[in-house]
Amino acid sequence: MVALFDQQLFPFERHFFDRGDGVRMHYVDEGSGPPVVCVHGNPTWSFYYRNVIQALRADHRCIAPDHVGMGLSDKPDDARYAYTLEARVDDLTRLIDSLQLQEPLTLVVHDWGGMIGFAWAVRHPSRVARLVVLNTAAFGLPDDKKLPWRLALTRTPLGALLVRGFNAFSWTATHAAMTRSQMSPDVRRAYTAPYDSWADRIATLRFVQDIPLQPGVPGYELVQETAANLPKLAHLPMLIGWGAKDFVFDDAFLRVWRRHFPQAEVQYFADAGHYVLEDAAADLVPRIAAFVRSA
Repeated sequence: MVALFDQQLFPFERHFFDRGDGVRMHYVDEGSGPPVVCVHGNPTWSFYYRNVIQALRADHRCIAPDHVGMGLSDKPDDARYAYTLEARVDDLTRLIDSLQLQEPLTLVVHDWGGMIGFAWAVRHPSRVARLVVLNTAAFGLPDDKKLPWRLALTRTPLGALLVRGFNAFSWTATHAAMTRSQMSPDVRRAYTAPYDSWADRIATLRFVQDIPLQPGVPGYELVQETAANLPKLAHLPMLIGWGAKDFVFDDAFLRVWRRHFPQAEVQYFADAGHYVLEDAAADLVPRIAAFVRSA
């Protein structure tokens, strides 16, 4: 059950996709026209893309799923769902296939949504028209980057207790992931509302535990495969919106993006944090809308 939040901040009809095993994914599906698929990360949900959806739905079909265990989707236990990268990519693939989109889509990704979205995209390059990248990765840790201590802590028993017992991951992000401005109480409440109990915080923990850091662990080969196949997308228009004060996806990741996609347009916000779409909304949302419409 999702705790209450201001529905006026998220004025979209709710849609659900059944994976076939009784576990449902919630997704937003607003407007009509060329499709735009927005893939969130952890611990956000489709709420992260509300302003982009409202900016584009007059002439685009905007689709934003909630990963299983996140947002308004079902939150099954481990016995009913494998909280792995491969499962996430499979979910996204099946959802997109079910929507029967008739033309290539714009893919918008943030945080771990970049890994999920690009893993799908490199397998279906002809179905992608353009790319919007927001503080994320589609490759492993850069050579000059170590796993940040906050994430390392989350992968320990103490971290697990803090995340599932006190909603520490989602709550902390609403305070630490913006540096240009401060998140309003209503918006903070909306971000944390889906994670209102021990059971409902399973995915925010599993996402961090599933980060594949070395060969032999689940997901590692998929990360390597995705990175190796990024050249299949190198010809596509790309907009990168980057908050420089992100303590996880910092400029080391941006340098890798620039190396793979030297033609990309970069909107660099030196004073913005990880939730760049919130922090720099006044500048970034109109730029994304213009980029998507520039086909």
